[in-house]
Amino acid sequence: MRIGMLTGGGDCPGLNAVIRAVVRKGILHYDDEFIGFMQGWRGVLDDVTMPLTLETTSGILHRGGTILKSSRTNVKKIPGGFEQCLKVIQNEKLDALIALGGDDTQSISLELAKRGVNCVGVPKTIDNDLSGTDACFGFDTAVTIATEAVDRLHSTTESHSRVQVVEVMGRDAGWIAVTAGIAGGADVVLAPEKEIDIDEVVRLVKARFASSKKFAIVVVAEGAQFAHIEGQLTTGDKKDSFGHARLSGIGQALAEEIEKRTGLETRSVNLGHTQRGGTPTAYDRMLATRYGIAAIDLVHAGKFGQLVVLKGTTISSIPIADAIAATRTVGEEYFDVIKGLQPKK
Repeated sequence: MRIGMLTGGGDCPGLNAVIRAVVRKGILHYDDEFIGFMQGWRGVLDDVTMPLTLETTSGILHRGGTILKSSRTNVKKIPGGFEQCLKVIQNEKLDALIALGGDDTQSISLELAKRGVNCVGVPKTIDNDLSGTDACFGFDTAVTIATEAVDRLHSTTESHSRVQVVEVMGRDAGWIAVTAGIAGGADVVLAPEKEIDIDEVVRLVKARFASSKKFAIVVVAEGAQFAHIEGQLTTGDKKDSFGHARLSGIGQALAEEIEKRTGLETRSVNLGHTQRGGTPTAYDRMLATRYGIAAIDLVHAGKFGQLVVLKGTTISSIPIADAIAATRTVGEEYFDVIKGLQPKK
């Protein structure tokens, strides 16, 4: 078979591991031929490709980012976009298309599948918020980086008897904040699933300073919101092609509010895109490889319109439509863990 592949949306540690696994099994076991579209759906629209062979995918397992590059191109917003995609796919004589991406990327896969394209999806997001799967590759790497940052900030924050606010990624779900916050021993952990109760934040900070430890660490997801302020904090009015505003600033706003209410010196740091970069962890390499093998097997089984997922320790698949129908958010049991580590009111 002749198969196309692309990576869409934000880059993510483990993408190259998926590409490598798909190509290796496809060539070595199915005698497939592969091309990679450059910069996500933009590459499909413009028919910009690179050959994916054993040679071009050699040595990429440990590399972060994606050799296919990426973009947040929304085919839905481009007049005649789907027709152009169909034309390119036909001209390239593709038997199937494997798309690596989150809900935005897979929404385009779903529309193409409805138009007769043999699509298979692979879930990718460091936010770990794609429904239907227990884990997305890239999350483990991102949360490990965030946890290491929190660990490092403990010593400098303690040295200056400050409050340190750490802003991490997480637009609609707080998986990184909650996991890194708990693993890093943060005193306060704030996520988009629950509005920020500033009075409670201040109580917890003061309780920390009332103990023998005269410093405090606060971890907050970029999408968290104050209970008394409508709308998320953004870097401006600019939005991407899928309508998402660039979120940033909750960490600084929270730090200013804490300092104003407590009189304690409070600093903020935004980890930003450092969470996306660098070498994927062993867990993410393994999960990404398993996803890649499963994706090419789905193609040859003729199970199109499906997304490979992890359930427990087993790789399976679900319809793409089901995977993007809702956001996977942090459950109450995780917030119970946070509360169990904090002083009672």
